[in-house]
Amino acid sequence: MTTQLGRERPLTVGIDVGGTNIRAAVIDGAGEVRDTVQAPTPHSERALEDGLARAVRELRARHAIGAVGLAVAGFVDETRTSVRFAPHLPWENTPVARRLSERLGLPVILEHDANAAMWAEYRFGAAAGARNGVLVAIGTGIGAALLVGGELYRGSYGVAPELGHLQVVPHGRACPCGKRGCWERYCSGTALVDTAIEALATDPMRSTILAREVTRDPGSLTGRRVAGAAQDGDPVALQVLAEFARWLGLGLAAVSDLFDPDLIVIAGGVSSSAALYLDAAREHYATAITGARHRPLARIRTTQLGEAAGMIGAAELARTALAPGDGRDGTATGPAVMDRDSAGDGKAPAHR
Repeated sequence: MTTQLGRERPLTVGIDVGGTNIRAAVIDGAGEVRDTVQAPTPHSERALEDGLARAVRELRARHAIGAVGLAVAGFVDETRTSVRFAPHLPWENTPVARRLSERLGLPVILEHDANAAMWAEYRFGAAAGARNGVLVAIGTGIGAALLVGGELYRGSYGVAPELGHLQVVPHGRACPCGKRGCWERYCSGTALVDTAIEALATDPMRSTILAREVTRDPGSLTGRRVAGAAQDGDPVALQVLAEFARWLGLGLAAVSDLFDPDLIVIAGGVSSSAALYLDAAREHYATAITGARHRPLARIRTTQLGEAAGMIGAAELARTALAPGDGRDGTATGPAVMDRDSAGDGKAPAHR
């Protein structure tokens, strides 16, 4: 297969391993999706790995596949071979890459889903040409990825960066992580719902659309519905989106003070409603960043690849397993990675 760059590059499979669905795709060297399969995510370890192997074999029956990459919403170890912990998946300190590689006879790598999305946007999408970038994936919570000097930054143990759990409100809203006041509790799809409910409790007569929604079925309110109500002019929903924009801008300013990126990509389900909040968020960001009048500001864009970014990025990272040492993502690849995993028991090292 010849890409637009004129180079022969193999087809690889990228899999987005979500808590609800497994989505797998054949990706070519230009980042284009050639074929897809999807199935519900099994809830036991063995059944999940059976499902992943089945998805790859189905695609492999139709295409010549060279390697497999998995994008996982959880902690992936620094060798990208084991899952330390994933809140919605059954793996814990599990050598997933080795197990699947043995079953499939193909190189397999793992990657945090936000890192995979960042790599896809850098190679083929909104982050192309960036030197130092941040991806903020806003959905139920916040996932994040850092690109430093054109390489993914994963930290010493593979779990960086957890930007969504930076505390922005001391003693604030409780977070499932165990802390209080995390950024994602004020800037996520879940936060849209919580802020709307708080606003309705204070003054339910200000709203028409949201008040009817909550009265009819209190559990039916979602971030998407809040955004839809704002689109229709509901005053409480508009207030909620304005508050969301403020928290997004303040959070991005803090992230920029730490990392000084030249580009920020907004991804995740909430990015589809960016027209409702992104301009206001940019204004808050430009005001809150340290030394705003004396430094260039990062460009803030929305995702170009959308929901496919995780699959595309995982597949592209897996492609490096077929060309060890090319250095494009600054990590060991291919046999070197697999050998480290198979040399021991596959367990991730304990935190110190």
